[in-house]
Amino acid sequence: MMETVRACIERHADATPERVFLIAPESGESLDFAQLRSAVDDVSQQLDRLGLPQGAKVAFLMNNGYWTLRLFLGVMASNRVIVPLNAVAGTVQLVHVLDHSDSEVVFVSPEYRDKLAEIMAQIERPIRVIETNDVGPDWPEGATAVASPPLPMPDDTALLLYTSGSTGLPKGAVLSHRAVISGGRNVTEGHQLQPEDRALCVLPVYHINGAMVTVSAPLYSGGSVVMPRRFSATDYWNLVAEHRCTWSSIVPTIIKYLLDRAAQEPFDFGNDERLAAFRFARSASAPLAAVTLEQWEQTFRVPMIETLGLTETAGTVASNPLPPAARKPGSVGLPYGNEIQIVDDKGKECAPQVIGELAIRGSNLLDHYYKNPQATSESIRDGWFYTGDLGRKDEEGYIFITGRSKELIIRGGENIAPREIDDVLYKHEAILEAAAVGVDDENYGQEVVACVVVRDGFQCSEEELKTFCEAGVGKYKAPKTIYFFDDLPKGPSGKILRLKLPDLIEKQRQ
Repeated sequence: MMETVRACIERHADATPERVFLIAPESGESLDFAQLRSAVDDVSQQLDRLGLPQGAKVAFLMNNGYWTLRLFLGVMASNRVIVPLNAVAGTVQLVHVLDHSDSEVVFVSPEYRDKLAEIMAQIERPIRVIETNDVGPDWPEGATAVASPPLPMPDDTALLLYTSGSTGLPKGAVLSHRAVISGGRNVTEGHQLQPEDRALCVLPVYHINGAMVTVSAPLYSGGSVVMPRRFSATDYWNLVAEHRCTWSSIVPTIIKYLLDRAAQEPFDFGNDERLAAFRFARSASAPLAAVTLEQWEQTFRVPMIETLGLTETAGTVASNPLPPAARKPGSVGLPYGNEIQIVDDKGKECAPQVIGELAIRGSNLLDHYYKNPQATSESIRDGWFYTGDLGRKDEEGYIFITGRSKELIIRGGENIAPREIDDVLYKHEAILEAAAVGVDDENYGQEVVACVVVRDGFQCSEEELKTFCEAGVGKYKAPKTIYFFDDLPKGPSGKILRLKLPDLIEKQRQ
């Protein structure tokens, strides 16, 4: 049974050794499953030479690519723990993660050498740094070599991945091999992936979406993944065409970028043989406005599948089914590989259409938060993970996310979900990014305001947008003030960090 990273690699290397697993387009390098087995064996032997025992934490600060994936899978397959570092996070968060994780080694690519040096200067304990370039890591000679750890078991820790830390310092989710493989299985089953499927991975593997959806899922299904170093709107469709990709996981911000340049693409979407293999894209990590989904499908003539995933659940927990089954705009779909309940503040399951907190149970859950028993006990109770997300189920079991419990706006005693205001703003043709938030108010406790980014080449006024919102959600819920920015703060997945907006607003007021 494939319940460890090592077991997955072994199974496919035995059954289909010459089937390609990884393509790195910039260098032209690739790995078939037999080569992948050799690659993870090599990583394991090098870690042995460094004297790293079973369960040792190994971090990396690198963009996607050939060597990143070899390290990512090789560390887990060797029964050590991989600790991805978020390359776009601030120094304070990275110092916390690298130190708090007890990482003994950190791999770094040349473009992040200076950033790592700044981080390391603030950490008192010794951590070995290994530089990695296009030809691989500069492996040092180990002075205290150890015997290879035993093969990993399903309950052994594979991945220590820190949340994006939208408030306070990030928490480390401890994910077992069983969770990592379950995460890949959930994507495989939800999207009916076959060995012939090929993913285009444009999301970083230091985020759960890139790590689980477009690495663990092909690993589980025996498929393949095309992994450029980073996302490029200019290259996206060319990569799909050149490598005959069949699917891709993206986020709403990327969807907007691709829509904005669609007219410049040299493809006849819907009729172009070069894109004929591409059967769907999927959106996750941040809410997708219904109007954006409609624009995608009208423009690119390929289904967009809305999904839901979390760091603590090794990625996907719910997905809309593929056509011709029913997809519901605004819904993250049905549970796959998990049980999902909507519960009230007493933990009792809510009736259909009643808003409550999402609670999840399944083999893909985190074991605990690393060195944080309080957060663990607050979030995991009786085998259920309480997400802090608010949502509802309809009569057919489709799940609709309405927001985060901490983001709920309470105006005059009435609960207002920011998402419904966001969705209206995104319907305006001039809006690229939008997020409603509550700010303190003497009369109502909180007042509704919104922050927006206008698309290039478009104009709109505050009064125009306020009137537009009033028509969509009514005057009581419509923003009292709308603030215009060049950019909104986002996490590594492209999700707007709503709880950082009040500080941004205060700075603009000053």
